[in-house]
Amino acid sequence: MKYTYYGQSCFLLETSSVKLLFDPFISGNPLAKEIDVEKIDADYILVSHGHGDHVADLVDIAKRTNAKVICMPEIAGWLQKQGVTNIHDMNIGKFKFDFGTVRMVTATHSSSLPDGSYGGNPAGFVLDVDGTQIYFAGDTGLTLDMKLLAELYQLEYAILPVGGNYTMDPDDAVIAAEYVNCSKVIGVHYDSFPVIAIDKDFALETFKRAQKTLLLPAIGETIALS
Repeated sequence: MKYTYYGQSCFLLETSSVKLLFDPFISGNPLAKEIDVEKIDADYILVSHGHGDHVADLVDIAKRTNAKVICMPEIAGWLQKQGVTNIHDMNIGKFKFDFGTVRMVTATHSSSLPDGSYGGNPAGFVLDVDGTQIYFAGDTGLTLDMKLLAELYQLEYAILPVGGNYTMDPDDAVIAAEYVNCSKVIGVHYDSFPVIAIDKDFALETFKRAQKTLLLPAIGETIALS
């Protein structure tokens, strides 16, 4: 499986059979100015919540690729009004897709859409794909609900926000990694705005002291998930 980072919380997972795009916010991110949005392909788009820094490019990519959008019902309704019809709406629960199983899980955050309408509950996702279990927390603070995932899964990777202010910071994310019993973390939701800028060396050292690995791929970088 391959992971490509596009900035903020947007990334692409390439499995053996499909391309899964998460929280598409690229064109509005000055740090991702080298990324050509028109060249991003996807079979599915998974949306954690409705904030602009997670859905800014959603409609355009969904229409161009005809990818199936997996999202909360409220986001599905917003998409339908804009002509996006290939949608699988779900809520906190689990569904088996052709590529594997997706569980939508709780996140401690808020969710509104760019037009100000209600975006439903914020969420994260746990994927069981190609024999690998991956947790994407979405935008969230630290919550004890994360401990449930350690009882349900043997997570290979946890994709966690580390920018602070709106979400967890590196200190919180280390605790979250403990809660979900995962030693390999990929950091997202940082540096896009001044208020979520991080000291990367400090973040890496924080995880090292906890005997965990923090990966911070560059925007546009692809890494293999073993």
